[in-house]
Amino acid sequence: MKILEIKVMKGPNYWSSRRHKLVVMLLDLEEMEQRPTNLIPGFHERIMKMFPTMVSHRCSEDVEGGFFMRVKEGTWMGHVIEHIALELQTLAGMETGFGRTRGAGKEGLYHVVFSYVEEEAGKATAEASVEIAKRLITGEDFDVNSFIHELRVIRERVRLGPSTGSIVEEAINRNIPWIRLNKNSLVQLGYGINQRRIQATVASTTSNIAVEIACDKEDTKNLLEAAEVPVPKGRIIYDEEDLKNAIDRIKYPIVLKPVNGNHGRGATTNIQNWESALLAFEIAKKHSRAIICEKFITGYDFRLLVINYKFIAAAKRTPACVTGDGVSTLQQLIDQVNADPRRGFGHEKVLTQIKVDAVTEKILLDKELTLDSVIPDKEILYLKPTANLSTGGTSTDVTDYVHPNNIFLAERIARIIGLDICGIDIMASDLSTPLEENGGAILEVNAAPGFRMHIDPSEGLARNVAEPVIDMLYPPGTSARIPIIAVGGTNGKTTTTRLTAHLVKSMGHKVGFTTSDGVYIQNQMMVRGDCTGPISAEFVLKDPTVDFAVLECARGGILRAGLGFHKCDIGIVTNVSADHLGLSGIDTIEQLARVKAVVVQSVLPDGYAILNADDDLVYKMKDDLSCHIALFSMNPKSKRIKEHCDKNGIAAVYDEKSDMIYIQKGAWKIQIEKAHQIPLTQSGRALFNVMNIMPAVLAGYLRGFTVVDIRQALQTFIPSPAQTPGRMNLFQFRNFQVLADYAHNPAGFAVLKAYVDKVEASRKIGIISGTGDRRDEDIRQLGEIAAEMFDEIIIRQDKHLRGRTEDNIIGLLKEGIFKVKQEIEVKVILKELEAIDYAVKNAPKDSFIVICSDVVTDALAHIQKMKNEEDTH
Repeated sequence: MKILEIKVMKGPNYWSSRRHKLVVMLLDLEEMEQRPTNLIPGFHERIMKMFPTMVSHRCSEDVEGGFFMRVKEGTWMGHVIEHIALELQTLAGMETGFGRTRGAGKEGLYHVVFSYVEEEAGKATAEASVEIAKRLITGEDFDVNSFIHELRVIRERVRLGPSTGSIVEEAINRNIPWIRLNKNSLVQLGYGINQRRIQATVASTTSNIAVEIACDKEDTKNLLEAAEVPVPKGRIIYDEEDLKNAIDRIKYPIVLKPVNGNHGRGATTNIQNWESALLAFEIAKKHSRAIICEKFITGYDFRLLVINYKFIAAAKRTPACVTGDGVSTLQQLIDQVNADPRRGFGHEKVLTQIKVDAVTEKILLDKELTLDSVIPDKEILYLKPTANLSTGGTSTDVTDYVHPNNIFLAERIARIIGLDICGIDIMASDLSTPLEENGGAILEVNAAPGFRMHIDPSEGLARNVAEPVIDMLYPPGTSARIPIIAVGGTNGKTTTTRLTAHLVKSMGHKVGFTTSDGVYIQNQMMVRGDCTGPISAEFVLKDPTVDFAVLECARGGILRAGLGFHKCDIGIVTNVSADHLGLSGIDTIEQLARVKAVVVQSVLPDGYAILNADDDLVYKMKDDLSCHIALFSMNPKSKRIKEHCDKNGIAAVYDEKSDMIYIQKGAWKIQIEKAHQIPLTQSGRALFNVMNIMPAVLAGYLRGFTVVDIRQALQTFIPSPAQTPGRMNLFQFRNFQVLADYAHNPAGFAVLKAYVDKVEASRKIGIISGTGDRRDEDIRQLGEIAAEMFDEIIIRQDKHLRGRTEDNIIGLLKEGIFKVKQEIEVKVILKELEAIDYAVKNAPKDSFIVICSDVVTDALAHIQKMKNEEDTH
């Protein structure tokens, strides 16, 4: 067995429009294609022994142990690997359960598909699952526990922290889209102009000055002290002499902590003697030159959380500790605590396992203890100086017991510092009485406070503290989204996208759109090239100036990684015809239609899917949709349109007799414009563009644009190299015409032929090529259509051969050409620009040259240069 390819889906995709996080592995079973599991001696017993927890996999049997039943009866190795991948992730604390294995069109090739929680862990799991399957076949050992630990390490390194994760989860629950902006905790919520950002628990609304103050403990203490907030007595020190003077003044016990420390780093509490003070001073100096020395306040450690200047939650924090029993060693006591099923690795569970580190060793040294010491019965030994959950501490929710005076104090402190998300550390005997009465004090004010102690307390009620963060970022009545129109299909996508974007822009919106030519923000090209995949879509949705997105979505991006968004407001499918078949497991036009359908399957429930009623495969897509449907057709007597509109549906229709494009809503018809008067149809010579105009018109109408505005936009969308590059771009030379078009598949050639047939010319010359990643029959068909269209043909070569040789492609084209016309003149000029030069320099008077271009921008620039040279002579 060998892995041929691993792809990671991140949005709606061919395998599932609902499950966006999928690993898709192309697997060649090789000789194992002939050996299902029941033909491998001992396989069933070995997999049960290695993965006893797989008994919960019900599989298609839908009973406990169903998967093991399938293994015993006989199933293929791709199916086994799918289940191993899911179980490994579950055992590593990333529970996920969706998987499927499907044939990839050739014997022995399978697509093994399974869901993941973290991308990097998912890819590592894919490779390990295949290796484990190989070992199970041969009976070799595999250290599953070591790999599961490795997965946990990966997960902790790449996952969002519990605080950021809780905010993202709350956003997801409210259908607010999100994008991770870096490998750490910087996250964008919402799209375009409505985006907000969070990093850990610092929001885009959080004052930078407030964060600076909170990070400088001296400034914080001075501000609070000046405002009559109770804080411990203390001073800033820089050297041992300062330390000695501070201790003489404050007296033991003391606390030492770096001025700009956070999360308890470098802090030591309850220091009782000079030796410990010196050691704590050295630890603090590793984090800051300036050190705070203050009186150690006895009591309990509390954290109050204030969000949007309102008190939200409070927790009592206890440092990692053990309780002696008079018999067990300290190491045994730690092991007993860590055996608590609530404790896990990193942040995977409510509590974190206690690790013996340098800080713990220092505490033991001070107490003259070792890990072999027996702790007296009922004696509590604290193993960390601070109560951080990440070092094994515990938390108890005390929100309901906080005295109103302390709530007022917390909210006032947040205002004094200016922090809209604020964690306040208090040392006091309790919070149910005012601090001024119980002698408590404010120890610290924290920017980016951790949420874990509140969302997963060890005891008490869990609090959804992410909810008020989202309420603050998106108050009631505000939207996180921007409208998205997504355009899919085989041909006409780019023209439809550009026309739709023009229509939206003419309504005053700041539009970002993606095409096969590039990414545009408000008509400014930001990225050049084929930009029809998820990365380009995200580029637009991340732009803070954009308030409306129109996104062209091609098959390649959908198959490679899925869509770059989870939901759109309007989805358009122009048509489905044979193109790119035989690639990425898509061998039939029906499979290709399933790829194209992903766009409309991602429409919001109250949005619209705009479908071509004249295309059987596109029309059929409506059966699997849960959104509204709108149709378009070139046939005013279409039964499909009639049935749809009889149910009060909306459609766009072209009536050839009256030359009118109109919108039909129920029984009512709204005239839009005569097709011949729309520049995009080139006075009726390019009537095929009506099929691109109608979905754009429908999209505008469904967005509430008036007929007058739609008509005006149609009139101002002038086809040209600038407006529609590579789409029927016509250049009028002195004695002949040149047309440049992106037609590259049989359906595109057929549309082009319908246009060329209407052209009056002394000789029609075509510059064509075959694309290497198409089927033989597709390349031959291009030759056949070209022979019907032209009097003379120049064969050029694409920049990238995509797996074929020049001779192979040229040979197939010639086969198609000569099948139709034996005597036609055919010339081979491999370089595109040289082919254009030859055609133009040798063009007969009144001839018509058609260039089916590969690199559209280069070809257009070259033709324009030749036109300019002619104009100046």
